[in-house]
Amino acid sequence: MTIDLKTIKHIAKLSRISVTEEKAKKLEGDLKSIFDFIAKLNELKTDKIAPLTSIAETTLKLRQDEIKSKNIREQIVKNSPEKNEDYFVVPKVIE
Repeated sequence: MTIDLKTIKHIAKLSRISVTEEKAKKLEGDLKSIFDFIAKLNELKTDKIAPLTSIAETTLKLRQDEIKSKNIREQIVKNSPEKNEDYFVVPKVIE
């Protein structure tokens, strides 16, 4: 893909960015170097390389679930805005 000043100005117009003439010339050079790098990457032979699913190929450590707090139901229900012994009552959100 060729990047020239006309293309830079067209991209700037589409993205609603005002670009001066000197800024467009700088962007032209930057975009050309980016596309050249992408072209080099496309030349690499990656047929026998498996896709990378994660940067760190580690597995998560598993642990047993343990109950650490017992019989705190009364403490939780005590903080309810409305008094109720069975469950936590909050103001109605949806009409």
